[in-house]
Amino acid sequence: MDNIKNIVFDYGNVIFNIDFSKVAAAWAKLGVNNASDFYGHRNQDPVFDLLEQGKISDADFRDRIRQLTHKPELTDEQIDGAWNSIFVGIPQGNHELLLKVKQKYRTFLLSNINSIHYDYVHDYLEKNFGLENNNQFFEKIYYSHLVGKRKPGKEIFEQVLQENNLKPAETLFIDDSPQHIATAKKLEIQTYLMTAPDTIQQFFKKEGLI
Repeated sequence: MDNIKNIVFDYGNVIFNIDFSKVAAAWAKLGVNNASDFYGHRNQDPVFDLLEQGKISDADFRDRIRQLTHKPELTDEQIDGAWNSIFVGIPQGNHELLLKVKQKYRTFLLSNINSIHYDYVHDYLEKNFGLENNNQFFEKIYYSHLVGKRKPGKEIFEQVLQENNLKPAETLFIDDSPQHIATAKKLEIQTYLMTAPDTIQQFFKKEGLI
């Protein structure tokens, strides 16, 4: 990893640990036995992509979940609770690392997220860290549902590069999804695929980036 001047971070399983299996377990507790048919890390019903691009409302999303689960009786709170159960927590030291990294590099956050998860994350930050948002850790943040684009589409990567005058060869992108890494590589961005049990703290130490 040579000549790195800019670092673009994914959020889930890079900064904030998540667990897709917890969502399936939460659905099961609600009596939903077909969750794997419509939701997964790599394959999911189009409603999830639409929500992550801000193209449908939370209400429309919940109605679609009731259709997919064949459970019209599910409440908004039950759906949101199951959907938000994906979040595990932010490991101790991650925020401190991000502040250190920001002192040396231009840093950005690029996250596929949706309004329901967005609200949960900000509530979590407030309750656990006394933070209103993630703004102090990055020069600029790109949340898919606010931008109207999502990874692995190249358009959202191009927007980050162009708006901030970033040279791909000087930019490192860290993400936990191979399909997102593949797009970045096509744009000649340097990449690192984060896979458990690796962590960003271990990665930066190993690579000598701070």
